[in-house]
Amino acid sequence: MLLTHPSSFIIGEDMANRDRAAVRSAIHKRIRRKVRGTTERPRLAIYRSLNHIYAQVIDDERGETLVSASTTEKELRGETGGNVEAARRIGRAIAERAQSAGINHVVFDRGGYLYHGRVKALTEAAREAGLNRDEEARNGDGSSQE
Repeated sequence: MLLTHPSSFIIGEDMANRDRAAVRSAIHKRIRRKVRGTTERPRLAIYRSLNHIYAQVIDDERGETLVSASTTEKELRGETGGNVEAARRIGRAIAERAQSAGINHVVFDRGGYLYHGRVKALTEAAREAGLNRDEEARNGDGSSQE
């Protein structure tokens, strides 16, 4: 019989024994319990690999992708898709495509990744290009509700 100490749940020993992909997947599932896209405010989901970054605006109520952008597309491809500048390109592109589809507000889903580096660059570029514009003005201090 295997006995575990109750504190193992607090310090997350089971997470320490998993590989990075399993940990990210668990974090993403935890985030998705709270973050849900609606028709009025769809979800901006991000996936990043070593070489590319992908963004989709998803209506979870209807279960469909409204717009998408990635560094695998010919017009958005640069020298590499796995850097911060490529993430900025994708952020601007997803914001332009969302606005042309009539979407001005989204719920940000970082996909289990830390809000840092490419994920942060994509999000900030999308905000600068016009997504969630009045939300930034409402907060005033630069922080936003996610």
